[in-house]
Amino acid sequence: MRFLRTLLDQQEKQFEKGGKLEKLYPLYEAGDTFLYTPGQVTTGPAHVRDAVDLKRLMGTVVAALVPCILMAMWNTGRQAHLAIQAGALPLDNWQTRAMELLRLGEFDPTSLIANTVHGALYYLPILIVTFVVGGNIEAIFAVVRKHEINEGFLVTGMLFPLTLPATIPLWQVAIGIAFGVVIGKEIFGGTGMNFLNPALTARVFLFFAYPAEISGDKVWIAAQTTPDTYSGATWLGQAALDGYAALETGTVSWMQAFLGDIPGSLGETSMVAVLIGTAILIVTGVGSWQIMAGVGIGAFGCAQLLNLLAPYVSNPMFEIPFHWHMVLGSLGFAAVFMATDPVSASQTARGRWIYGILIGVLGIVIRTINPAYPEGWMLAILFMNIFAPTIDHYVVQANVRRRRLRYAT
Repeated sequence: MRFLRTLLDQQEKQFEKGGKLEKLYPLYEAGDTFLYTPGQVTTGPAHVRDAVDLKRLMGTVVAALVPCILMAMWNTGRQAHLAIQAGALPLDNWQTRAMELLRLGEFDPTSLIANTVHGALYYLPILIVTFVVGGNIEAIFAVVRKHEINEGFLVTGMLFPLTLPATIPLWQVAIGIAFGVVIGKEIFGGTGMNFLNPALTARVFLFFAYPAEISGDKVWIAAQTTPDTYSGATWLGQAALDGYAALETGTVSWMQAFLGDIPGSLGETSMVAVLIGTAILIVTGVGSWQIMAGVGIGAFGCAQLLNLLAPYVSNPMFEIPFHWHMVLGSLGFAAVFMATDPVSASQTARGRWIYGILIGVLGIVIRTINPAYPEGWMLAILFMNIFAPTIDHYVVQANVRRRRLRYAT
């Protein structure tokens, strides 16, 4: 490691102002700070010092995502094996052939190793395309603007693949992350300046540009009995058609959905994995527990109100109780990893509660009332991203008014 540190120090002068590679300094700085702690420190007494920098914050979020990533690979592989056994997944795709070469058994859905390796063959290409395309776009903007490459994309690049179905075409992944980075982030000034969550911006673009690949019969569905059941509605989509009865009489139990052994987007199916990440973010102080709790409170209250109205309306989604809303779709993942984005979320303490509660209410409303889209968290969070500055503004103004009254100024 000392050799590497010496080598980087020797090459630094080539990238500093006046050096031959001056324009490429952001690339050198990105590699140097990724491997080592930045050498710049504050010297004046007026600065607030903290052992936690941006790199450590982003690293903590990535660590919290690890359970979701592991679950994404295992569950994707398991759903693939179930589909293969039922004859619903063709055996000539490259993932299946790779599994045959690795000699990991006859696609046994009970095998931990076989499931995880097969799932990784779906997940890793999506992750690699995300980082190659999105990372290079960030690097180009950094070089042109002559500023450092921040670690913000590390989290965006880890979050975006987890929101996608396993079988999405890789060219759509590339287009989606390019849109999210450029339109959702860089045109506003880059890391710390964006008012929209870049990962959600990328996914919402794909949802409206290529809806057939993100929802409907293109989402990863495990076959139940025959090949014909491979292409159909997810459990959330089935609930939108048949209501609570579809969940009570279905082949998936609530505990199975809670653990994450159900079809869905790569990293959003397991509430257990999300809760492990929640504990990491709250204990380290990186994630806002007020926003997480606010989303839960808003979703619970709205779901309870709609349950009371269920006998008077024809919409079967009104019947779905909160405990099923919690384990179907991406409520947990959205509340913990998306809504708490420190840049696009509310910054004030009271504003975080308001922001989170409104996301919870909107998410349930969109999921329940919109028959064409039995999900709602992506749109709810982006909508509240837009209003987060307004919420903070009025919270601050209310504090100012209270201080004026208190001190009679």
